Amino acid sequence: MAVLTAAGRRATQGAGRGGRTTRGSGRRATRVPPAVLAFVLLPLLAEGFFVFWPALQGFYLSLTKWDGVSAPQFIGLGNYREMIHDTVFHTAMLDTVLWLALFGGLSALLGLGAALLLQQERRGVGFYRAALFLPVVFSLTATALVWQAMYQPDGLINKTMSGLGLGSLTHPWLADQDTALYAVIVPALWRQVGYVMVLYLAGLKGIDPALYEAAKVDGATMWQQFRHITLPQLRSVNAVVLSVIIIDSLRSFDVVWALTHGGPYHSSELLSTYMYSTAFQSLRLGYGSALAVVIFVLAFGVIASYLVRAFKEAD
Repeated sequence: MAVLTAAGRRATQGAGRGGRTTRGSGRRATRVPPAVLAFVLLPLLAEGFFVFWPALQGFYLSLTKWDGVSAPQFIGLGNYREMIHDTVFHTAMLDTVLWLALFGGLSALLGLGAALLLQQERRGVGFYRAALFLPVVFSLTATALVWQAMYQPDGLINKTMSGLGLGSLTHPWLADQDTALYAVIVPALWRQVGYVMVLYLAGLKGIDPALYEAAKVDGATMWQQFRHITLPQLRSVNAVVLSVIIIDSLRSFDVVWALTHGGPYHSSELLSTYMYSTAFQSLRLGYGSALAVVIFVLAFGVIASYLVRAFKEAD
């Protein structure tokens, strides 16, 4: 009995010491080293200084009337009220929505189609992948200047049509209000498709081949495999592609400005080009900041709504 009592006392003391050790080690485990805090806080401070603070400043400037020289004059929502009656803003908004639909939709469809065609490891497939991705490496301004030369009345496009006996289809593509916007979309698509293709190729590589083998055993057609296996498995990639396309669409500036400057007669005017010309050519930085806020709200609203819906479907 004494032996059992002593053994129990030692076990209790050992448990107590073990419990104190566990609690002590737990406290030590939750302690964050100063180096880790530094690595987290320094980028956060840099992000706040270079991103969030200018964004807040831009929102404040959208509530002012400022020419960039004199002191900003606070006018509240005056700039936003002006947009309601601004016909150029209405044109730029419609062109931006059309640009988003055509540029975004076609780049996603063409990029996915190219990825499906080039996902199999075959002879020469690496050459075609590199050829499609090569325009992404080029400067967008340089790309626009090359396409500007091709769109000239005596440029490559019209000469090729004339050589093929389609001289009646030759056109001043960038000088016509009916074709300027669509002509500008083509070089933007030429550059974007390769980037979207790479994103989809990465997603296709992550799909388990056993899913397709099981579907073939069950007699599924190629369309059924694409609809019930490929598309659901690419849901996360679709979210990334959508975010990239929307951001690139709303900030598209280089190619439009280099080709048409938003003309002729604002027929290819986007919110980004109108914001630039208003702020830095007309020196209405307050109104230009209000246009920038509208662009941000459009991008954030579309992306946030899609991501919320995607997360709900995933749950």
